[in-house]
This record gives sequence, C-alpha cells and structure tokens, in this order.
Amino acid sequence: MRSTEEVVETLRQALVGAGIVLPSLCVDPVTGASEEPFALVELGRCNVRVAERLASVVRGERPAVGTHAVDARDGRVGEVVAHDGRDVRLRPVGGGREWDCPVVSLAAAQQGELVRARLRRTNQDSVRG
Repeated sequence: MRSTEEVVETLRQALVGAGIVLPSLCVDPVTGASEEPFALVELGRCNVRVAERLASVVRGERPAVGTHAVDARDGRVGEVVAHDGRDVRLRPVGGGREWDCPVVSLAAAQQGELVRARLRRTNQDSVRG
C-alpha cells in the first residue's frame, strides 16, 4: 500500500494535469501524526474559479470550464464558461459578449493562439483609448 504522502502527490499531479492547482493540498497533520491507519487528505481552500474547473473536470466535461478553446467555425478563441448539452458557452479573451459553440466545432486553444487573442484584445483596447 502506498503512503499517504505518495497518494497526495499522485492527486496533486493529476489535478495539475487537469489545470487545477490546490495550493493547500496536504496530509492532514492531526491524523497523519496519529496511529490511524489511514490519514486524511486536506484538500484545503480554493477560489470559485478553481472550484468551478474542478467540478467541470469531475463531471467529465471536455473542454473543462476555465480552459480556452477555439471555435473552429470562425477561429475565435474563448474561455469555456459553461456546458449546455451539445453546446459550450465561450467568453472572448479579455471579456465581452459570450457565444455558444457546438462541442464538435471546438478545438483546444494552443498557447500561441491564446497569446495572439490576448494581444489582439490589448491592441483593440488601446485604440479605443
């Protein structure tokens, strides 16, 4: 049987792989120091965005809430904010009017696409003054 520390590290790596960071994830110090055969794992506190992403991952939603995706119909990059049956609601990078996109028309946003979308938004904002 693996140690509690090993299990916590495995959970940490799995969460990071899903884009979720729980900074206070650790072995509960009280049960970890006792004679209990199974120490408790302290998941800790997280903000609402992390909790929303965690719930999305647990539900098996792809792409998960809080990640970025590309609408293949027109190339727009957006943050996934909700799932509604066969559609995913996306919010433009930097904010703006949300839109629905069929799941079949989505692709994961690559880092370069996300950087370009952020730069495009910054340029638009600077032109508007």
